[in-house]
Amino acid sequence: MMKSTRGVMGAKLIKIVFFGKYFFRRLHGRGRGERHRLICTAGSDKIRFMQEFRRGSVLGLFTLLLMFTNPDVKAREQTGFSIEKAPFGSAPDGEAVDLFTLKNPKGITVKVINYGAIIYSVEVPDRNGQTANITANCASLADYERRSPCFGALIGRYANRIAGGRFTLDGHEYSLPLNGGPNHIHGGPKGFDKLVWHAEPVQVHDLVGLKLTYTSKDGENGYPGNLTCTVLYELNNRNEWKMDYSATSDKATPINISNHAYWNLAGVYSGTVLDQVLTVNADRYLLADSTLIPTGDIVPVEDTPLDFRTPHVLGQRISLIKEKQFGGGYDHCLVVNHKTPGDLVLAAKLKDPKSGRTMEVFTTEPGVQIFTANFESGAFMGPSSYVYPRHLGVCLECQHYPDSPNKPNFPSTILRPGQTYHATTVHKFGVEP
Repeated sequence: MMKSTRGVMGAKLIKIVFFGKYFFRRLHGRGRGERHRLICTAGSDKIRFMQEFRRGSVLGLFTLLLMFTNPDVKAREQTGFSIEKAPFGSAPDGEAVDLFTLKNPKGITVKVINYGAIIYSVEVPDRNGQTANITANCASLADYERRSPCFGALIGRYANRIAGGRFTLDGHEYSLPLNGGPNHIHGGPKGFDKLVWHAEPVQVHDLVGLKLTYTSKDGENGYPGNLTCTVLYELNNRNEWKMDYSATSDKATPINISNHAYWNLAGVYSGTVLDQVLTVNADRYLLADSTLIPTGDIVPVEDTPLDFRTPHVLGQRISLIKEKQFGGGYDHCLVVNHKTPGDLVLAAKLKDPKSGRTMEVFTTEPGVQIFTANFESGAFMGPSSYVYPRHLGVCLECQHYPDSPNKPNFPSTILRPGQTYHATTVHKFGVEP
């Protein structure tokens, strides 16, 4: 007996639906490499599935019922990860700015705005399960635009300083705006921290993330080349916050991307960070001149206030830093110990003894700039009119060395056409007794 066209199509549709659900169940819970292998062998999976289908599997009938309850969404909900988007105002040119809230199943919430790719807040529990925001922020977009010392911001094209705002590359001298005294700092007065990035949410079964992209045009802030930048923020179920940076350019250009979050594990609205304990995996640091430009000398940390190879309270030796250029606190670049250049290693660990919160910082970068927010009390304000004190937090800025384009003995920061810049920093949050 001939089957109707509708009947044949219906039977095929049911088989496709069954196979889709069958294959989704096999992919769910697998690692990325395993998912790729399963996708590549989907053809043999389909044969095995159709054999099961012909045998009239009871599980298959149950699966068909689940398809009508949007199982893809339910599976994501069951992981405990979520990402939400809300408006956060408009940039001066009228471009919309959004706030993205990322959550993992362990009680950590990270909020990001696509203006400056800024980490707005990081809320983590203490040893008693009490949650607090541990990174400094502003109350509004207007404050980020006019009254922020780069709170939580992505810094580029070049994090830290370039002496005199000048460098020579392939025989051509480039001039950059001077926005840090006699030097260029953090990419200029309108660096990556003052721009709106394109944001795309990312969600798979074992993490939630946000992909942000921006193209810096040739000549922007004096830098050569059209530079396409991507940062991928990821929050996983191991309580790790990963920042993965990549970029390409059509001309040779310096590049040094970092994040400028100010950390206070007691809660950023609780006072200073000086009673928290810091450990840094660094045997050496960069000597700097009176304008914080490295002299080119790399010297041991031993017998200096910069020796954090064993844990030290941040405020314990801060008064020993007498040089005027450091502003009464730490503002130094330490050389991270790497077995192989570019490997991901533990750079630093911060602990708050009162709350038990800890933060380990892993990076591929050669340096970490330690900055203890040496501003005068009241220089900046946070939400609910909170007045930030002096030493409100500590920055652990993983990056290449300052002024590398002018220091041939430093690791190169030059990106050329056909190459891909790549750097990774991971913050792992925890608690200790």
